[in-house]
Amino acid sequence: MHNSRIENEIEHGKKIVNEAESFWGWSSYIGQLRAERRANLIVNLGKFTQSDHLLELGCGTGTFTKKIYNKTNAQITPVDISPELLVIARNKLPEIDFMIADAMNLPFSNEKFTGVYGSSVLHHLDIKKALVEIFRVLKKNGKIVFAEPNMINPQIFIQKNVPFIKKLMGESPDEKAIIRWKLFKQMKSIGFKNIKIFPYDFLHPVTPKKLVKQIDYLGRTLERIPIIKEIAGSVMIYAEK
Repeated sequence: MHNSRIENEIEHGKKIVNEAESFWGWSSYIGQLRAERRANLIVNLGKFTQSDHLLELGCGTGTFTKKIYNKTNAQITPVDISPELLVIARNKLPEIDFMIADAMNLPFSNEKFTGVYGSSVLHHLDIKKALVEIFRVLKKNGKIVFAEPNMINPQIFIQKNVPFIKKLMGESPDEKAIIRWKLFKQMKSIGFKNIKIFPYDFLHPVTPKKLVKQIDYLGRTLERIPIIKEIAGSVMIYAEK
């Protein structure tokens, strides 16, 4: 099962390599705004600084590697399972040492990193296996921050659970999405503390450019309203060891 999941993700990387940024939605005007906000949330929640040694899981083409590096100047070790995506990442950031690695079986010693982060990666993995590995390589009092799709969002729910839609959207076969209370229990059972998982992001990728400010303002207001906030498009995940 583990090997087939890895093979599926490697194949997925090959399929999207020539259009990865647009496939993930980061290349458009809206996508760039969303990516910038996401990177800021990762840095601010983790309080990551130049003194940190960070592990980035599922770095892909290095979009968030570059943003986090520019914001923190931290030492970053980014990993991905796709050799094809890493070629793009290395060309983009030759000063960073990108590595091929399986996030469910990390090739690092115990308690190596002060922080671990990622964008839209955990939902591709056997989450429990990945969390156990993250916990293992994280130093005591180290912090993790991840941004992931929210399964409670109606569009995400359909996209991840209706097979022909999933195929139509070009998704990899094993990816799911996050149910935040279920993930909270998993993280607690592994030993993480001060866990915070909250929904955010109502700014849809197809929002017309002229309406972005209004929709973004509305979305940030909805993020503060109980029940309604649960259907936001993404969740932010924070925890400490």
